[in-house]
Amino acid sequence: MTLGLTALELARIQFAFTVSFHIIFPAISIGLASFLAILEWRWLKTQDPIYRDLFKFWVKIFAVAFGMGVVSGVVMSYQFGTNWSEFSRIAGGVTGPLLAYEVLTAFFLEAGFLGIMLFGWGRVGPRAHFFSTLMVAVGTCISMFWILSSNSWMQTPQGFAIENGLFVPKDWIAIVFNPSFPYRLAHMAIAAFLVSALLVAATAAWHLIQGRRDALVKTSFSMAMWLILALAPLQVLVGDVHGLNTLEHQPAKLAAMEGHWETNHDGGMPLYLFGLPDMQAEETKYAIAIPNLGSLILTHSMDGTVTGLKDFAPEDRPNSAIVFWSFRIMVGLGMLMLLLAIWGAWSRKKGRFYESRGLHRFALIMGPSGFIAMLAGWFTTEVGRQPWVVYGIMRTKDALSPVSAEQVGLTLIIFVVVYCVVFGAGIYYMLRLMHKGPEFIHSTPPHEIDSDVIQASRRPLSSIRESIEDGADNADQENKK
Repeated sequence: MTLGLTALELARIQFAFTVSFHIIFPAISIGLASFLAILEWRWLKTQDPIYRDLFKFWVKIFAVAFGMGVVSGVVMSYQFGTNWSEFSRIAGGVTGPLLAYEVLTAFFLEAGFLGIMLFGWGRVGPRAHFFSTLMVAVGTCISMFWILSSNSWMQTPQGFAIENGLFVPKDWIAIVFNPSFPYRLAHMAIAAFLVSALLVAATAAWHLIQGRRDALVKTSFSMAMWLILALAPLQVLVGDVHGLNTLEHQPAKLAAMEGHWETNHDGGMPLYLFGLPDMQAEETKYAIAIPNLGSLILTHSMDGTVTGLKDFAPEDRPNSAIVFWSFRIMVGLGMLMLLLAIWGAWSRKKGRFYESRGLHRFALIMGPSGFIAMLAGWFTTEVGRQPWVVYGIMRTKDALSPVSAEQVGLTLIIFVVVYCVVFGAGIYYMLRLMHKGPEFIHSTPPHEIDSDVIQASRRPLSSIRESIEDGADNADQENKK
């Protein structure tokens, strides 16, 4: 069961596998929770039943994503006590309270109002229901705040002391608001909103391609494209300042991301568009580069100096072969998102927003791009931190539990099988819901026949327009005769 790998390698693969699943579902729930709050706010303001019907459609997908996010998060947390118990023992004094704050604030806030949000429409007042939806949305953002604070501290640690080999907090403000935290929080929040916006846009685009032109589909597509237009350029700006922060606090990671080996003392750093970083040969082979552009992007100067990987000891270098390409996948997809936003704005201006099949196909193809870009970003972040688990202080190999490769390999295989079954079923259910599309419940469809079809598709008795009372009255009249 070792798969030919060491316990450390298997533990890292297992954690990467579980994190990859986990990060997808909270991203959906964070973005959709805010989107649902916007829909309900619009319904309260306009009383347009279209927004109410869209809320009842997307809340089902949110509920599934939220549940799978909770389950995958519990499994991920379990690993800190099994495969990475040394990390928990040494750094738990800092990271433990941060995750406890997440449970005591965000989790209980979400759990307290989630039931009303999911099942309370019509049972509580409209404003009370909206307040519950808003609290769930705020709770997801608070959860993101604490989790990213903990992870960011591992990237740029401060506000602590080491006593008897353990991390002891000294300044909680410095710990929480560590140097990389504000940039990573903004970057991740926008990414989560983009994930949901692209998902909504792709779903609506699918139904536009199939020929639907009703208000439910058109409203979904319009709202999602407005969000993408606002968020995609903002993400580019946030990514730029995040890169400057990484250059300052994690220069080895940035050098690995760029495949940059030699410090450019005599001129500007090129930007590699393509290349194959070779860790043994200490060079980026087959490089296609644009001169000086790397310095311009990273330092905002044509001849800015960027530290190369050779300035760091070989044992302190991240694997450039991985982060070089994960970073370019993330950036490339970000550029495509920006293109989608511009194309959508241009089509809207030209009056072809709902008729441009090219735009609709592009939006459909871009549906999964948010997930892929987010995973690529997290691989860049986590692999780029190596060989450290707490950057510059605690190495990953020192955080490993005293476990055998056989134990870790067996649990990894079990995780792969169970995750594929459980989360595969959840993803399939969400895709089926999106394939079916939003239904007219409170709003009026464009044609009466559509109303009949949708009404009849729900359940047998609901398609009967004649009430039971009417039937009883008719029977009494017949008996009297």
